[in-house]
Amino acid sequence: MTTNLSLDVYLATWAQGDALRQPVAATVAALATACADIAELIASGPLEGQFSKLCNDRSGGDFQTELDVLANGYLIGALRRAPVAAAASEELDVPVALNPDAPLVVALDPLDGSSNIDTNVSVGTIFSLLPNRPCGGIEPAAFLRPGREQVAAGYVLYGPQTSLVLTVGAGTDIFTLDRAGGAFVLTKAQVQIPSASNEFAINASNYRHWAPPVRQWFDDCIAGSEGPRGRDFNMRWIASMVTEAQRILARGGIYAYPGDARAGYRSGRLRLVYEAHPIAFLTEQAGGAASTGCERILDRVPGTLHERVPLIFGSRDEVERLDLHHINPQFACESSPLFGRRGLYRV
Repeated sequence: MTTNLSLDVYLATWAQGDALRQPVAATVAALATACADIAELIASGPLEGQFSKLCNDRSGGDFQTELDVLANGYLIGALRRAPVAAAASEELDVPVALNPDAPLVVALDPLDGSSNIDTNVSVGTIFSLLPNRPCGGIEPAAFLRPGREQVAAGYVLYGPQTSLVLTVGAGTDIFTLDRAGGAFVLTKAQVQIPSASNEFAINASNYRHWAPPVRQWFDDCIAGSEGPRGRDFNMRWIASMVTEAQRILARGGIYAYPGDARAGYRSGRLRLVYEAHPIAFLTEQAGGAASTGCERILDRVPGTLHERVPLIFGSRDEVERLDLHHINPQFACESSPLFGRRGLYRV
């Protein structure tokens, strides 16, 4: 569905007469303005600078690129003019104090997928809005909340089109940047992820490191029509989570970044506060599901600001199936290739 409704009008209508919603609307609008500026910067590519140049090697094995740092600066600058008490960013070790008495705190992944900058693959910005706690200030505890407490979340995908995907807790909507007018316009309202799909996204190069439940699920998928699933699947892996999320919103599927046996990956690799919580909120609001394999992501309470977590999200039926592989060994055994169409127990 295409409409002429601008993001500003959408937010003003949603927040009209509601003192609790108005700060959320103002903050989302501020983030959208910053993201439109980031989109222009990214579109210029090497004409503007060496965006893929590594600037810092941060703790935990993460590298910062020049564009990571620039995007973080744009977003923090925008939030200084919004009703936000503090901002936490994947690019910063501790939260930044903004407007101490403001009613919101914001968590940011300023540039998801930055390892792809030099290949001209789509990257994005992820954000999460939470109500500020009394006397929360800039303490990390202000962000250590279950994901279900989010009041809004979204991401901006910098691709052939710049898309803003947003939920304020009333469904998931997609806005597209009108470059001529400089405004985001609603282009798809109330997105619904198909409950089943024949696509999955996972980094198969890590197969040898996965736990048995993930291997068993993967083996069933790649066995295709000759295996226990009885149908063929297509595999995708872009290493840019927001791009994978956009595809899932458009046509369904599942994304899986499980923990594995490698050092530093045992508890997963994606950040719970900055990535998993907002993506899970968007996914559930679109009728999908998101989990760690054993636990609903939105129920997970982070113990630290930069906590990592396994993340599985997408079409509800497929997420629930992979969950069953984790929590019910009997299910995994019954669905394994041994019992498939050409298994030893089939004639």
